[in-house]
Amino acid sequence: METSPEHFPIVCRHAANTVGRDFIVGDLHGCVDALRYLLREIEFEGTRDRLFSVGDLIDRGSQSEEALTLLDKPWFHAVLGNHEEALCLVAEGSMRRNWWYSIGGEWADSLSDEALLHYAQRLRTLPLARVVGSGADRFNIVHAEFFGSDADLDAGVFTERVRQQMLWGRELAFGNGDPARQEGLSVTYCGHTPMREMGRIGSQIFVDTGAFALTGKLTITEALTPRAWSVSLETALSEGAAQMALP
Repeated sequence: METSPEHFPIVCRHAANTVGRDFIVGDLHGCVDALRYLLREIEFEGTRDRLFSVGDLIDRGSQSEEALTLLDKPWFHAVLGNHEEALCLVAEGSMRRNWWYSIGGEWADSLSDEALLHYAQRLRTLPLARVVGSGADRFNIVHAEFFGSDADLDAGVFTERVRQQMLWGRELAFGNGDPARQEGLSVTYCGHTPMREMGRIGSQIFVDTGAFALTGKLTITEALTPRAWSVSLETALSEGAAQMALP
């Protein structure tokens, strides 16, 4: 694991999973009940399987605080999303609460500054990228986008512009980024930009399908396979997801 001068992790490495399966979930945005449903659908086994998150656990949905408790699950591995970054900036005094509320952070209006700081301290332990496995079986996870090779990602030395792009960037999704700039980059799962369906642009596979939106859904995919499962929050709740236990 590479660390920045502030001792926040930048890139976390994970060995290949030789005993179970690896999955990637799109932006949760407080839709934990949809996650409960999908974990049951894929018969997720918490002692063998792993779930990697592309970030944005919080905001917009109604279960942001419950989503944050996922960070304590041994099978759950998230990268920092721009919405977690916003929470941290508010807690650290670098961003006004009202701006964060305008992008979905209003759920925290009743939280004290101390409670917000507690969450920020936990979120600051999240990396900007995760790297799983090696060789042909390698895949990466970032929140928004990354231009460069695996070697560039592994180095973990990012300018502030690159860091912001990893958290907020949409060049690739909007057709303004050249996929050739990702030469040498393994399959990289990301979220941030909601898509109608999961899809690939350049080296990146976009997994966010707008879980919080009325017409959106939460998507989980099995790493390095075409298998994917999606559900709307409305459907998950109608199937009793609120009563389903997490692993």
